Amino acid sequence: MPTTKKEHVYFGLMMCTGMVIAMTLYNLLINGLIGQITATGILIQLVLGFVIAFLLESFIVGPVAGRIVHSLPFTRSSKLFTIVLMALFMVSGMVFFMSMYGVATAYYMNVLGGESFITAFSTTALKNFMFALPLQLLIVGPIVRYVFSTFIQTPKVVESSTVS
Repeated sequence: MPTTKKEHVYFGLMMCTGMVIAMTLYNLLINGLIGQITATGILIQLVLGFVIAFLLESFIVGPVAGRIVHSLPFTRSSKLFTIVLMALFMVSGMVFFMSMYGVATAYYMNVLGGESFITAFSTTALKNFMFALPLQLLIVGPIVRYVFSTFIQTPKVVESSTVS
């Protein structure tokens, strides 16, 4: 979708905003932290999560996922297939790193409740992946692509040719 560097930044900002808000609320909910953390604490979690997610998406996960998708031997005629593949690799990478961040934070704050880091990471990553992939494919991705193509993306100039 994005074609310029500026468009890539806007698209990434929009995608990260939607995914971070949804995933933060999901993780607060499944961990029983709604009502336990103040609104300020939730806001701090959102801002930190957004900054980390945007940096990961921009400099590590996005470029790697793009290289993987473009190196696969399939015909590029199906835009939907390309979008699904890109979402699969992006979600996989982002879930890995953001789950690592979340579990490392919980470990640092000593709130794992005696659970090992590996076990906590494995269960967290699995739960996050099962929520993030459909969220990306069915809700956030389509909304962001629609908003991006409608309001942000530079319209492509179509050359008209006249036949004499």
